[in-house]
Amino acid sequence: MLRQLHKFPGLLAALLVSVLALSGAVLSVFPALERSGAVTAPAGTISAADLAGRIADRYPGVEQIRRAPSGKVTVLYFENGFPASVVVDPASGQSVADYVPSGVERWVTNLHRSLFLDDAGRIAAGLGALAMLMLAVSGLQMTARRMGGWSRILGRARGSRRQRLHVDFGRMAVAGLMLSALTGMYMSLATFDVIPGGTAKAPGMPAEVNGGPTMPVNWIDAFRNIDLGDLRELTFPYLDDPTDAYRIKTATGDGYVDQATGLMLVWRDHGAARRVYETIYMLHTGQGLWWLGLILGVTALAVPVMSVTGVLVWASRRRTRPRIKANISARSADTVILVGSESGSTWGFARTLHDALTANGHKVHTGAMDSLAPAYPHADRMLILAATYGDGTAPASAKRFMARLEAMRTAPARPVAVLGFGDRQFPKFCRFAQDVERALARKGWPSLMPFATIDCQSAQAFARWGAELSEVLGEGLTLTHMPVRPRSHTLTLLARSDYGEAVQAPTSIFRFAPPHRGLLARLTGRSFPRFAAGDLVGIQAPGSDMPRYYSLASGTSDGWLEICVRKHPGGLCSGHLHALRPGDRIEAFIKPNPEFRPTGGRAPVILIGAGTGVGPLVGFVRGNRRRRPMHLYFGGRDPASDYLYEGEIAEWLGDKRLSRVTTAFSRVAGRDYVQDYIRRDAEALRAMIAQGAQIMVCGGRNMADGVRSALEDVLAPLSLTPTTLKAQGRYAEDVY
Repeated sequence: MLRQLHKFPGLLAALLVSVLALSGAVLSVFPALERSGAVTAPAGTISAADLAGRIADRYPGVEQIRRAPSGKVTVLYFENGFPASVVVDPASGQSVADYVPSGVERWVTNLHRSLFLDDAGRIAAGLGALAMLMLAVSGLQMTARRMGGWSRILGRARGSRRQRLHVDFGRMAVAGLMLSALTGMYMSLATFDVIPGGTAKAPGMPAEVNGGPTMPVNWIDAFRNIDLGDLRELTFPYLDDPTDAYRIKTATGDGYVDQATGLMLVWRDHGAARRVYETIYMLHTGQGLWWLGLILGVTALAVPVMSVTGVLVWASRRRTRPRIKANISARSADTVILVGSESGSTWGFARTLHDALTANGHKVHTGAMDSLAPAYPHADRMLILAATYGDGTAPASAKRFMARLEAMRTAPARPVAVLGFGDRQFPKFCRFAQDVERALARKGWPSLMPFATIDCQSAQAFARWGAELSEVLGEGLTLTHMPVRPRSHTLTLLARSDYGEAVQAPTSIFRFAPPHRGLLARLTGRSFPRFAAGDLVGIQAPGSDMPRYYSLASGTSDGWLEICVRKHPGGLCSGHLHALRPGDRIEAFIKPNPEFRPTGGRAPVILIGAGTGVGPLVGFVRGNRRRRPMHLYFGGRDPASDYLYEGEIAEWLGDKRLSRVTTAFSRVAGRDYVQDYIRRDAEALRAMIAQGAQIMVCGGRNMADGVRSALEDVLAPLSLTPTTLKAQGRYAEDVY
C-alpha cells in the first residue's frame, strides 16, 4: 500500500511538481537579491511619520510608500503629470535607484501560482502541493523501511545508481519539501476561502472626514506610533481632495487617518488567521527570511532529479517483470500467486502458472511477495514462488515479506504451497524459500502441498510440480515453461591471460570488447548497458538452459569487459569460455549488482578475495583514481602459477591506487590463508574500521565463511560483528 501511495502520485504529478519546484527555486533567489540591494535602517530608529515627512518634502506628488519584507522602501509618485517610482534610503529619503519591476519575477510568479490558468491553475498548484506532501511522507517511510528502521535512515543508500540518487536527494530535501508543500497547501486553501487566511476584508473608507487644511504628515501622532519595521504600505490622499484620507497598512492591522486632524478614523486589527497566513507566506516565499528562501530553493532543485530517477526506477521494475494477462485484483481472485524474484526469471515461471490456471477458469492474481495483504476475501489457495538471493537471503521482490507475515495476527483459512527456486551448487540452496515455508507453518497457515524446489530453473522439474498441483486441485493442469532469454549482445574476445595449470586449477582472465553504443540503439533502449566493476555478466553456454553469472573486473570507462573464470570439470559455461580464442564471440547481458561496490567518501576499503574472487576487487582498485586508501588481501595456491593480476597490482601500488597488498598462498611453505593474515593484522584492521572502513569479500563460500569467522574475532573488541557492519552498509559479500 505504501509503495502504491508513493508510486501513483509520483507518476501522475511528476511534471507538475517539477514545474512548481523549479519555478519555486527561481523565485527563492529574488528575496535574497532584494535583501542584498536594500538600504535599511535599524529597528526602532525611524517611525512611519519620519519617513513620510522626508518623502513628502522630496516628492510633493507622492502617491504611495511601500516597505518590502526585505526592508526596501519604494516610493510611487507623480512628476509633471507622469507616474514615477524610486527606491529610497529611509534614513534620508534620498533616491537610491529607479524602481523597475522585474518582468522575469512576475512571469515566474504567475507560472508558480497558477500555471497561467487563473483559478484552474491555482487549483492545480494546490493539488501539486498535496502530491508533493504525499510523496515526501510516503518516501520517507519507504526509506526508513528500506534502511532497516528509523535509526538507520541516514545510512548508506542501497540499490542501483538511480535508486541511490533517488534516496539520497530525497533525504537531503525532504524537510524543505514538506515545509514548502504544507505552506503551499495552506495558501491555496486560503486563496479559495476554504480556511480563513489572507483574504479578510479591509476596513471600509469612513463616510465623513474633517475636510479641513491638511496637517503635515510628520506631525500625525498615529504615524509616530508606528515603527518603520511594522510599516507595509502608506497611501496618501489625492491632492486637493479634502474628503480623502490616508490609508495605512501595518504588520498588525489596517486603517484610515484623517489628513486634517491626524486622528485614526477607523482601524481593524489583523486577526489570528491573518497573522498565521502572513507567517505561512513568509515561510513559503522567503519574503522576510531570505536565507530560508534560498534553502527551500536548493531543496526544490532535488524534485526534478527525483522525478526523473523515480520514473526510471519504475520503468526498470516494469521491464524486469513479464506482462501478465488477465491479472485479477487481489480482492477478487480465487488463487493468489506471490513471487520472490531477484533477476526476473522467477516471474517467468509465475506467468506460466498464471496462464495455465486462468485457462482452467480460475480468477488469478499474481504479485510480488512484498505485496502480501492481511486478507484475500475470495482466495481459496495461495501459491508462493520464491527464489533465494546470495547467501540464503530474500530476493528483491520479497525483502519485506517476512515482516509483513509476522505482523499478521491470525492465519487465514486458505492453504498455501511454497515452491523454491535456486542452484544446488550453492550451499544454501533455496534457503529463503525454506525459511518462508517454516515461517508460514509457525503462523498456522495450512499446507496445500509439500514444499518443493526447482534446481537451475529446470522446466522439466516445474512441469512435474505442476502435475502434482494438478492432482491436488483435481483438474488437468499442464505447465509448459519456455524461458525468455534476456536481451543479449555480442562480445568479441580481445585477449586472455592463462594461469593455474601447474596447480590443476586452470584459470583465465578474459577481456572482451563491448558492442558499439550507437545513437539509434541508445534512443531505442537496445544499446549495451553501462556497467561497473562488481556488476555481473550473464553468459549462456550452448546446450545450457540457464545463464551463468561472472563478476566484472572492469567498468564502462575502462573500454572493455573483463572477467576471471576458473575451468570446472564438466562445467558447460566455464568450458565454453576456456575454449575461446581472441576474435571469437559470445552472447552476453549485464545484470547490475549495486549492493557490491565501494561506498562514497574517503574512508579506507578493505578488499578480501581468493582465486577468481579477486576480479571485481581489482576492478575497484583500477577505478580508484582518487587514491582512496585500499588494502587488498589476496589468496591463491601458488604465486608461481596463479597470482592473478600480479603485474597490475605492482603498478597500482606504485601509483598509490592500492595502499597495500597482502598475499596468502596455500601450496607453499606455511600453507597460509587470507583469514590467517586477517587475524594477524587485527589491530591495524580495527583502526581502519574505527575510521569507517568498508570491508568487501569476494570468492568461494568456504573462503568467505573463514573470513567472516576471522573478522568476528577481530571486531569483537569494538563490539561489532560482520552482521552489524552489513546493516550499516560497510560489509558486502559476493560469494559463489
